[in-house]
Amino acid sequence: MTQTRAPVRAKPLRDSRGYRRPVSRDFLTLGDPRKRGIALMVITFLVLGGFAVRLVELQAVKGEALAGEALDQRLRTVILPALRGSIMDAKGEILAATVESRDLTADQTMIVDPRSAASELAPILGVDPRVLALKLTGDRRFVVIEKGLTPETWRRIEALRIPGIVGSSSSRRIYPADDLAANVVGFVGAEGAGLEGIEFAFDKQLAGAEGTTTYERGPGGNAIPTAEKTRVEATAGVDITLTIDRDIQYIAQQVLAEKVKSSRSDSGTVVVMDPRTGHILALATEPTFNPNEVSKAPADQRGNRALRDVYEPGSTSKVMTLAAVINEGASNINATFEVPGRLERGGKFFRDHDAPGAEVLTLAGIMAKSSNIGAIMASERIGGRVLLRYLKKFGIGEKTGLNFPGEGSGSVPSYPDWSPTTFPTIAFGQGLSLNSVQAASIFATIANDGVRIEPSLVASVTKPDGTAVPLPAPKTTRVVSPGTAAQIRLMLEAVVGEGGTAPKAGIRGYRVGGKTGTAQMFDPVNGGYGKGVVASFIGMAPIDDPQLVVAVALVNPKKGRYGGQLAGPVFKRVMTYALQARQIPPTGTKPPNLPLVVSGKP
Repeated sequence: MTQTRAPVRAKPLRDSRGYRRPVSRDFLTLGDPRKRGIALMVITFLVLGGFAVRLVELQAVKGEALAGEALDQRLRTVILPALRGSIMDAKGEILAATVESRDLTADQTMIVDPRSAASELAPILGVDPRVLALKLTGDRRFVVIEKGLTPETWRRIEALRIPGIVGSSSSRRIYPADDLAANVVGFVGAEGAGLEGIEFAFDKQLAGAEGTTTYERGPGGNAIPTAEKTRVEATAGVDITLTIDRDIQYIAQQVLAEKVKSSRSDSGTVVVMDPRTGHILALATEPTFNPNEVSKAPADQRGNRALRDVYEPGSTSKVMTLAAVINEGASNINATFEVPGRLERGGKFFRDHDAPGAEVLTLAGIMAKSSNIGAIMASERIGGRVLLRYLKKFGIGEKTGLNFPGEGSGSVPSYPDWSPTTFPTIAFGQGLSLNSVQAASIFATIANDGVRIEPSLVASVTKPDGTAVPLPAPKTTRVVSPGTAAQIRLMLEAVVGEGGTAPKAGIRGYRVGGKTGTAQMFDPVNGGYGKGVVASFIGMAPIDDPQLVVAVALVNPKKGRYGGQLAGPVFKRVMTYALQARQIPPTGTKPPNLPLVVSGKP
């Protein structure tokens, strides 16, 4: 029987000391020092070659780009804010200014005990210490705690010497006069941009141009003293001087606020204008707001109603109608009209507000008694096309030229769109609309011998170096002749005299003229009239040498109704003060006796 032999295994190799030595089939064995040296040399050359290639790439190929990137990482650019220009009244009194302030920030990583720090800071900042402690807790390097702190407040905080609490230089906008002319000046938002009024209209000029400073910083974030720096200085904004006289503005606001409250009106406006220059000396609206606390005021109160809100002028529009009639030679101040108790035009009957019945009135009497029928009859002597041309010359349907934000231009329908009743209603002040400044401008045109000067709110603009910025000359338009304007002024004086609709507007010692208006408000939602009225009075003084025009409008009064009754007394108080403030003496002349009602009714 054949036996199978087991395979013979090689005995493990052992070294001279008898230790077992592993068998390797690799080309290189640990016991071959020559081959091992060769391998190490090859590896070393490969590594050094890789370093050399990389070094060439970094220095020769990408060196300039990488150096630039490294420098960019070390450079820091900081914005240098520009000082916003001031807004002043006509006498240089500050209405808006920029003052130094501090923005309070925190480095949370440096605050050891947030609760303790919050308990010290909270009473100064007037905040809840628990809420403040949360802002101070964490690992953020930059957290805004409060903006716009006064220097005094910052000094109190700085005296606490709390690590991680930093105050950076900043600025904030203040309005020293609070609500005085607030609806003219406007306000700025949290980021410093103008949002209403002059602040908005002249935002770019007031803001100036920001500067920058760029420096190289070290590992700790601090600037390297020996490194180069680049700096572009900020350019401060311009200063704007308004035409507003703060004293007249103050009286206008106070008197208006009292009347709006006592008459329970929805709102009101007062415009005071110099007719010889077009300068607006006061532009009051009620209700108003305090721009230092703008968040507390409803948005509707922040705009300027005297320019934003439009309304139908009512009987104050008869100034334009009768001026057009006289200027066209179709009538004169003493011409008579047989005015019936009612008048049918376009299938509709028109009546005067007190329906006195048939009577004979002079053209002056039509103005003094505010006869709607008389205005219709007089305007028919020139026709609708001619009347519309004069309305346009007076500025109806066009903006004032003030470039004020949110301004309403008003409107008058184009002639092809007129219905059979459009002409008669426009003749006595319905069917067209305007704002309070436009209404004042109409009377300023008559006061200025028939020349319309665009209204203005800005008297001058000055650069930081004191250089004046030229302002465009106001646009002027000859609307009616000096003779026509003189006749209209005498007719307006009769309105304030005995037998007129506004005896409460008279001022002792001065010759005063003006016109009442009680216009029904149009309801754009439901159509038609009946929503309420706008009670107004617009006048000038001295009537034989007009130097001031005052326009008053009260929207939807609940206590009282007529312009002579409500707006006339406001005009009287504001005009009386303005005459004294401007040191305008009485002329000393006597008014003529104009016939208003001719005896012997038809």
